[in-house]
Amino acid sequence: MCGRALGLSVRASCILSPRGMIRKFLMSLCTLTMCILREQNDLIANSFWLLCLFSFQETDGNKVVRNLIERPSTKTYRFCKHMAKHRTPGLSNDLMTTGKHVLLIRDPVSSLPSFDKVLPVTLDELELANLVGMYSELSARGNPPPIVNARDLQQNPEGILRALCEALKIPFQASMLRWPAGPKPEDGLWAPWWYKTVHKTTEFNARSPFNTKPFPKKLYHLLEHCQPFYNLLNRHALRPASTETIPPPLPVSANEKLLIWVNDQLLVREDAKVSVFDSIVQGGDGVWEGLRIYRGKIFKLEEHLDRMFDSAKAMAFKNVPSRTEVKNAIFSTLIANDMRDCAHVRLTLTRGKKFSSGMSPAFNVYGCNLLVVAEWKPPVYDNTSGIRLITASTRRNSPNSLDSKIHHNNLINNILAKVEGNLAGADDAIMLDCEGFVSETNATNIFMVKKGCISTPLADYCLPGITRATVIGLIKEAKMPFMERRISLTEFHAADEVWTTGTMGELSPVVEIDGRVIGDGKVGPITKQLQELYAAAADSEGELIPFDGTSDSDS
Repeated sequence: MCGRALGLSVRASCILSPRGMIRKFLMSLCTLTMCILREQNDLIANSFWLLCLFSFQETDGNKVVRNLIERPSTKTYRFCKHMAKHRTPGLSNDLMTTGKHVLLIRDPVSSLPSFDKVLPVTLDELELANLVGMYSELSARGNPPPIVNARDLQQNPEGILRALCEALKIPFQASMLRWPAGPKPEDGLWAPWWYKTVHKTTEFNARSPFNTKPFPKKLYHLLEHCQPFYNLLNRHALRPASTETIPPPLPVSANEKLLIWVNDQLLVREDAKVSVFDSIVQGGDGVWEGLRIYRGKIFKLEEHLDRMFDSAKAMAFKNVPSRTEVKNAIFSTLIANDMRDCAHVRLTLTRGKKFSSGMSPAFNVYGCNLLVVAEWKPPVYDNTSGIRLITASTRRNSPNSLDSKIHHNNLINNILAKVEGNLAGADDAIMLDCEGFVSETNATNIFMVKKGCISTPLADYCLPGITRATVIGLIKEAKMPFMERRISLTEFHAADEVWTTGTMGELSPVVEIDGRVIGDGKVGPITKQLQELYAAAADSEGELIPFDGTSDSDS
């Protein structure tokens, strides 16, 4: 019965408790008061409901509670199903602190047309908002209830029920998956309306992998109202215990509770999304920057903004936000997340949303979209022991086809090289230009030292990074021998020292390329010296984040 009741309920808060544990029911089934409270201006329309209820069941709430909850039983568990809409103001909340609660949800794309066949469907009738309130209340008490999605239950009944039983600490029984056909005494008054189809079944029926009927256009606006509540609950729905379905933990757990800037507002991590019509989705049509936060300051902010606006101009973006607006968005995001150090910002400017799918920028009529993703991130590479590189077969784009001076989001050229590096077990991959000279890696610029002279490839094919420019400045200030020139892969194999530069990695020593050990396989003296100079620059330079001097991260 437990599985069957879950399968039937469209909008339910279920309470499962050991016998004798519950002393009061969550809400009285005396619905006269409910109807007066909720439908006081439409009692006539509800007269049918009232007459049916009064003729069918007990109207004394105390008797109902005793009969449903406290009657003698030989069973270990008692399952009670209830509709969220019946939790009206003034009813007792005692049961929210006892027993074990389960919320059952259904995708409104499916439930709205189904409900509308029987009754005019409204947001109030579906009570998704009330379910969200229950989930929030129970979570605040330290007992977030398991959530079962009816769709998942149909697709994988055993997996979901096993996960539910585990969450409730009760034994799973195979009998939960099957039941005799026909009505049950406990079905209640509304069985002919809600359970007619289920009465013909003996087990969970797999749902169609796609919707079989058009969605009614008259319900479209109601669907807009329902989906935010449903999506929030579905985010926490049970999933079968499988290594394939359980996402791995985040490398930095604090990043689970981020606030992310999307188009003039801060959103929680799971709600931080752009439209499928955004140009960034339609064709990687956007520009981006990576920023690094050191001790309350943003390093090289102005240089990064210069490059972003230059790239947007090269891409012929229109309605670009001002420099002040972009900086305010960055500051707002960092301050809201209380990020003062050891953080990274991914700043993205898209051409914006299109009014229809397509490649043409003429479809972009709404202006640019600004995204600010700030995360807690240490440097991505091992800058103490060094990293290993391989050479990718993927060549770096030529300016004849796509100029790397544009810091764009269409990164497939880099990603293909990174795939090669991953498959080889390397940290990154060197990319050659179309003539076979070293250009850069898939994510960073690259330097080498031979007999005391530092060299780096010309910026003909590569993106001349801001960290690259910073390091070149440090080299010149220290009066070290330096050249920008074309460099072959063989020269890198035979180098005394090699390092890469990038915002996320800073200066990363390279100890091996294509299986060749660089130098003695350890971090070289010039690399160490430049690492120290770079750290000093990052410590002393940068634009101050305008915190008010307090930290509210734990409040």
